[in-house]
Amino acid sequence: MTPEFTETMVLTFKVAAITTGVLLVLGIPLAYWLAYTKRRLRVVVETLVSMPLVLPPTVLGFYLLVSFSPANFLGQWIEEWFDLRLVFTFEGVIVGSILFSMPFMVHPLQSGFSSIPVSLREAAATLGMSRLRTLFVVLLPNMKPALLAGSVLSFAHTVGEFGVVLMVGGNMAGETRMASIAIYDRVEALDYATAHQYAFVLFAITFSILLLVYLVNRRFSRMELT
Repeated sequence: MTPEFTETMVLTFKVAAITTGVLLVLGIPLAYWLAYTKRRLRVVVETLVSMPLVLPPTVLGFYLLVSFSPANFLGQWIEEWFDLRLVFTFEGVIVGSILFSMPFMVHPLQSGFSSIPVSLREAAATLGMSRLRTLFVVLLPNMKPALLAGSVLSFAHTVGEFGVVLMVGGNMAGETRMASIAIYDRVEALDYATAHQYAFVLFAITFSILLLVYLVNRRFSRMELT
C-alpha cells in the first residue's frame, strides 16, 4: 500500500467519524422533535430531512457548491464572519456529508423514540423529571439499538459518498479526495489493481460494521424477550 492510499483511507474514515459524531449531536434533538411534536411544520421538516434519500447526490452537491461559493451571499457571509471557506475544502466536505447523511441518523433515532411506550415518559414526568433528564436517563438508554443503527448507517453512508463530496470538495489529495473518488480516478487511469485495493477495503469494513450491528441488535432483541 502506497502513502497516497493510506492518506486517502485515513481521510475517508476521519470524515466519516466527524460526520457521525456531529450527526449524533444534531440528530437526537431533531429526531426527538419529529417523534413527539404535533405541529404541522413536522411534515415539511420530515420531507427536507428525507430528501437526500431520493435526490441525486450531484443535485445537492451543485446547490451546496453554488451556495457556499464566495461569489454568493451565503458563502461570502460565512467567509467574512467565520473566516471559513466551504468550497473545495475539508470543512466543506464535512458540511456536505452531514447534510447528505442526515436521514440515515435521524430516521432510526425517530423510530427509536416512537417505539418507547408513552407510559415511561408519563412516569418520568410524574417523578418530576425535566424533559432533558428524561431524555438522558429514560429515553436514550431504552433505544440503544436505534442509536447504534443510526451511527453505523451514517458512518457507512459517509464512507461511500461520491457525488456530494466531488461537487463540494473537489479532488484534492490529502484534503478532499475520499476513497470513492480515488476509485473513480484509478479506474479512469486503468489502474484496476489500486482501484481494487480501495474497493476491497471499503467493502470489507462496511460489511464487518453492518454485520456487527445486526448481531448486536439481535442480541438486544433476545434480551428484551427474556
